[in-house]
Parts: sequence; C-alpha cells; structure tokens
Amino acid sequence: MNKILLALLGFTAVAAHAHVTLGETSGYAGTYQKLSFRVGHGCDGKATTGLTVTLPEGATHAKPMPKAGWKIDIVSSGALNEITWKGGALPDAYFDEFVLQAKLPAEPGKLYFRIVQQCGKVSVAWDEIAGEGMSKGVKAPAPVLEVLPAPVGTQVHVH
Repeated sequence: MNKILLALLGFTAVAAHAHVTLGETSGYAGTYQKLSFRVGHGCDGKATTGLTVTLPEGATHAKPMPKAGWKIDIVSSGALNEITWKGGALPDAYFDEFVLQAKLPAEPGKLYFRIVQQCGKVSVAWDEIAGEGMSKGVKAPAPVLEVLPAPVGTQVHVH
C-alpha cells in the first residue's frame, strides 16, 4: 500500500512541474516556421484563460492562427512582438496548442520564447533560461527553438 501511495505522490509532483512546450525543436535560419505552443495543464487546477507569447529578438512577421472561442491581440512596437489569445477556457484536465507562424532570424542560434499563462486572476511566466553548466533544470523554463543554418542553395522568400 505504501508503494502505491508513493507512486501516486511522485506522479502528482511530476504533473505539477509540467510546462508550456514548443512542438517544433528546430527550424532553418531566414525561413518562416510554424510554432506550436503546447499547454499541458492549467494553474493549480484552474483552467487556462489566456496565453501570451513574446517573440525573441530576430523572430519577425508573426501571424497567429485563429482559435475558436478565443480572441487574439497583437502588440508590435519596435523589437517587441506579443501575441495573446484570451477569453477562452482550457480546463486543467485537457491540453491544447496555440499556433503562430514567424520568420526566423538569418543567424543560427537558440531562440527563447517568453510565455505568460493566464488562469483567471493567476498568471505563470514560463521564461527561465538554464545557464551553461547548470546540472538541474529550471522551474519555469522558456520554450526554446534551435535555429539551424539554412541548407546550401535554399532561397528564402519574403511574404
């Protein structure tokens, strides 16, 4: 009986530390990339009612995919581009994806996306970046995309 209880407690601890992830792991420099932000849980059992994605420097021309039951706000000011889906309700027991398209920077490297998950009056920022040589993960990691060098001979089209 104690083993079952310990297993259930361990599962609960893992589930509580789930986070917003990025469906795509990499994309090519200078190309347009679909980005699927997966929300796997609410906030302490509460439904997700909003999600804001802040694009990192170098990612441009973002266009969100409409989502039934959600309103979209776009903020563009200089280098800051934010897309917010709000007004819907994603119960804690379910997961969903919030999708956008963006042009990746011309230079390879890692892109970290700042995410704010809203659950009614509570919000959670998924924006921590693990430093080099850190042996343990961070509590609220930012989704990351690896921008790879564009294949030789690839032409980049501007939309």
